[in-house]
Amino acid sequence: MYSRLSSIMFPIVAVLLIGAVYWGYQEHQEKNSILIKAENQYQRAFHDLTFHVEKLHEQLGNTLAVNSTSNGYHRKGLVNVWRLTSQAQNEISQLPLSYLPFTEAEDFLSHISNFAYKTAVRDLTKQPLTDNEYKTLQTLYQKSNEIAKDLHRMQEDVINDNLRWMDVEVAIAQDQQESGNIIVDGLRNVNEKVGQYPEMDWGPSVTSLYEKNTIKMLSGEPAKPEEVREKAARFMQVDPSQITITENGKGTKFSSYSAVAFPDDPSRKIQMDFTQRGGAQLIWFMKFRDLGAPKVSLEQAKASADKFLEEKGFKGMRAVSYDTNDVSGTFTYVSTQNGVLIYPEKLTVKVALDNGETVGLQASEYVYERHERKMPSPIIGKAEARKALNPELKVTKEQLALIDGEMGEEVLCYEFTGSINGSNYRIYINSETGLEESIEEMTSEDRAAAS
Repeated sequence: MYSRLSSIMFPIVAVLLIGAVYWGYQEHQEKNSILIKAENQYQRAFHDLTFHVEKLHEQLGNTLAVNSTSNGYHRKGLVNVWRLTSQAQNEISQLPLSYLPFTEAEDFLSHISNFAYKTAVRDLTKQPLTDNEYKTLQTLYQKSNEIAKDLHRMQEDVINDNLRWMDVEVAIAQDQQESGNIIVDGLRNVNEKVGQYPEMDWGPSVTSLYEKNTIKMLSGEPAKPEEVREKAARFMQVDPSQITITENGKGTKFSSYSAVAFPDDPSRKIQMDFTQRGGAQLIWFMKFRDLGAPKVSLEQAKASADKFLEEKGFKGMRAVSYDTNDVSGTFTYVSTQNGVLIYPEKLTVKVALDNGETVGLQASEYVYERHERKMPSPIIGKAEARKALNPELKVTKEQLALIDGEMGEEVLCYEFTGSINGSNYRIYINSETGLEESIEEMTSEDRAAAS
């Protein structure tokens, strides 16, 4: 009996064993294939990074080598510098550096990219390179040479010693200052060198890109926690005893207070953030509740957002765009001054689409950028500005708007809303020069919200 049973089971077990071995072999092959593909991608990204940094150094040298009056070549050279730094940034993002401090080098490349772009887009025949910009280019030429040489030495080590980028993740995970891995230690060395570079004059247009907010505009003595508690209680319409206050960023210019009501009840929890200075102004609000299936229309949601802003003291706001998901809609509003839209002063309002309740507010840009502006008068008329538009554009709305220009300064423009080629657009024409300052595509929801 047992011999008969074994004669039946043995082939079955043998087949299963062979199948398991084959499956394991296939899994191993597939895993190796994925690892090889990832390694090849890392190697390509690193070698491309080294090449583009070397070309960046070369292009900076070419830009400095021509005559100071060669505005056309300066523009061409700066465009190439911007292109090369953008490529280098993209290649860094493809390397396994999630846990490796490489932020100084990435930030340096970001500054170079923005410096080159901001300088190239202006009219160099009217605003040629300044002495400070020449000095900045000369410094970048020297520093890019140092980085290129360090990367080239690493590249030689990678090639000569057959180093693998897959080992980099393991070395980084060990979290040691000296990992013993040539690639990791080399990248750390590059990052530390860049971090020790002296402060450079990037010019106001680039510097403004990295300024979080004009917090210096908020003055006065810091608000007391009890003052914030009372203000939050009035806003939430709850008893002050239900609110806990937490201080954030103590001793920094970004210091603020968080006010939380019903922290232990997910269906009722509300949180608000207030500035410490400037009279404890509200910069963020969120009601944490589950949102149901949508039942209200865009028009009803907008009416709710309009009413919320009016009741909470945000006067004279105008909706300019709308974004929606399955359960909520978010409106972007900008302030107005004498009928002019002030885009730097913007905030967003989140509305629940199950009952139209306002459940969120983000107002930091509105708070930090808000001040009374001395509005310039347009140099050209509306009819003159229209000449810059495509004749096929069907204009449905026109108004004045203050926007952030390419160079970081505020620019008064004519805002034309219209449609062409089946799409809706906002086109901003500089009210001084008559040239296009910016173009934005609009969704049908944006258009409805702004109407």
